[in-house]
Amino acid sequence: MRTTLDIDTDVLQTAKDIARKEGRTTGAVLSDLARRGFYASASGVADSAPPYQVRDGVPVLPPTGSLVSDAHVRGLRDELGV
Repeated sequence: MRTTLDIDTDVLQTAKDIARKEGRTTGAVLSDLARRGFYASASGVADSAPPYQVRDGVPVLPPTGSLVSDAHVRGLRDELGV
């Protein structure tokens, strides 16, 4: 079904990035993410914000007062499959 939605730029860019990485359409990715959110809310799972923000399509970690090492970056890349 086609419709018009007003989606925040960072959300759309992240969905496009996921779609490109997984070889899927952006609409399919957004539908799956929305579905997961609906089911999580319905099941009583507490809503929580991701541990990072996305700015201009790039995940940005919050300041923690500690240095970010190469090992930390490699661990995050492995976790995200990048």
